Amino acid sequence: MAKSNIKIPDCINFNGYKPCYPYTVCYDECKNPQPFGTRILIICLEAMGAVLQTTAMLAAIKRKYPQSHITWITLKNAIRLLDNNPLINSALVWNSDSQLILQQMKFDILFSVDKTKHSCAFANTITANKKFGFGLNGNGVIIPFNKEAEYLYRLGLDDQLKFKENKKYGTEILQEAMDLKFERDPYILQLSDAEKKYCDQYKSENLSKNKLTVGFNTGCSILFPNKKMTIEQHLYLINSLSKNDDLQIVLVGGPEDTDRNNIISERADKKILNTPTTNGIRKGICYENICDLIITGDSFGMHIAIALQKYVIVWFGLSCSSEIDLYDNGIKLIPTGLECSPCWKKECPYDLECIQLIDLDKIILEVNNYAKKIKN
Repeated sequence: MAKSNIKIPDCINFNGYKPCYPYTVCYDECKNPQPFGTRILIICLEAMGAVLQTTAMLAAIKRKYPQSHITWITLKNAIRLLDNNPLINSALVWNSDSQLILQQMKFDILFSVDKTKHSCAFANTITANKKFGFGLNGNGVIIPFNKEAEYLYRLGLDDQLKFKENKKYGTEILQEAMDLKFERDPYILQLSDAEKKYCDQYKSENLSKNKLTVGFNTGCSILFPNKKMTIEQHLYLINSLSKNDDLQIVLVGGPEDTDRNNIISERADKKILNTPTTNGIRKGICYENICDLIITGDSFGMHIAIALQKYVIVWFGLSCSSEIDLYDNGIKLIPTGLECSPCWKKECPYDLECIQLIDLDKIILEVNNYAKKIKN
């Protein structure tokens, strides 16, 4: 078989099946080449909050590899979180087509973020000069690819280290595991111009521009249902905060929170805005974006609020507060004197004492003080 004489350009815009611009022939002489530089693949599939958290390492990647092309593969339910991200060149949905394509490509750097067997097994199949993060050994056991990932690896195996000793943010731990220099870069979550316009219109139609908008993210992942406050606790907060005429209250959440939010809305003493919960992830982000302050548990909604740079009041019970960075824009409520917290258990043998210990009056005081600060 004769070898092809066509010169394939090193250009991120060349795809091999149509010209970059009409009536240009760029395989012989590229008019405006955009070299790939360092070819990077990020495998980050799992929890949507973790996907948002991982976007914080993109700036560190660009500092280390300024001329680079970044491909990111993730699950279908998380792919929209990467919309409009200026540091990602290609975002792929986790499916057989994408897996096949990536397995035929060659990368300089692989960042395998998740410690799950399917993502680690896929990482093993990728051709890359350097691999950071996690893969599988011959026994099907998850292992670290590199020395820098050993701390994150041990964190999952050592409860004393994870629950009691670790004081590092999750973003810091991850970036160190990927051999990147941590500089506390923010999450990246970009709204399109159309989404910004939608937010402005929705606010003008439903809210007063002269009041502080307090958002309640009432739910959490169905995997860890014990991360959320009771309906009665939410009602206590809402009824108390409704006495402040400088505040207006909004309920936000996902499809799993629909019934819960409807109950809270119906039982609240004063009128509150109950935003739609089934309009898709990008609209859900918009509804959080209309808020000035978000009250939430450690959940995906919390990560959205952090990414949108909202003031966040977050309570913790079963999860590790030390791993969450609010970027000096909020407060954490952590149960004290409770030996079993954090635990990361899906079922609680102690009647959810950590949730019962949430200081509701502290939340009320913090919201009212923040409203005064903003007003003045």
